[in-house]
Amino acid sequence: MSEYKRVMLKLSGEALAGEKKQGFDEETCIKVANQVKQLVDKGIEVGIVIGGGNFWRGRTSETIDRTKADQIGMLATVMNCIYVSEIFRYVGMKTQILTPFECGTMTKLFSKDRANKYFKKGMVVFFAGGTGHPYFSTDTGIVLRAIEMEADVILLAKAIDGVYDSDPKTNKDAKKYDVVSMQEVLDKKLKVIDLTATIMCLEQKMPLLVFGLNEENSIVNTVSGAFHGTKVTV
Repeated sequence: MSEYKRVMLKLSGEALAGEKKQGFDEETCIKVANQVKQLVDKGIEVGIVIGGGNFWRGRTSETIDRTKADQIGMLATVMNCIYVSEIFRYVGMKTQILTPFECGTMTKLFSKDRANKYFKKGMVVFFAGGTGHPYFSTDTGIVLRAIEMEADVILLAKAIDGVYDSDPKTNKDAKKYDVVSMQEVLDKKLKVIDLTATIMCLEQKMPLLVFGLNEENSIVNTVSGAFHGTKVTV
């Protein structure tokens, strides 16, 4: 039985795109959904934040105002959550999408009370639209929501299988951490999550479990204790 009652799962948009790198890879999304269903069936409450990188990488643009670029990114995360929410429903879960701004009838406006009501109904809650403000990433968005919703841990599903002392793609001798403190992440600039999000985790004592999404059954294994990634402690 898992020690966690409520978890927040961060998925990258690129990971959901699979080898295509853009848009969605349905097979990948269904695999994620089936894993999350196993958690929900065990009574674990799951909140989800999805990045928007499979649609938009606005910070690299030299022609668009940063505020507008970030707003496009927020809408990309809403599109991702609508799609993945429907995949979750397809495999048999109940879902709801919350945003920090009005999206007509497509989502509900975020409040802690509303999210808790959905969790009590056994729903998976998608927190889309980031913080609703420019200059904040989805890293900061998930940390903010995890703290607000009093989650036990953040699950960070990435393209690589944990935290390394340098980039394993460019350094074959990069060392992987089994456990690392949030202070070390800050001091060594390990870039697990962005600086704002790291400081929030440190101040509010929110731990992270970092793992590779592409590993077989990685989400379920991470929550059940058969963990092969990196634990970031506080």
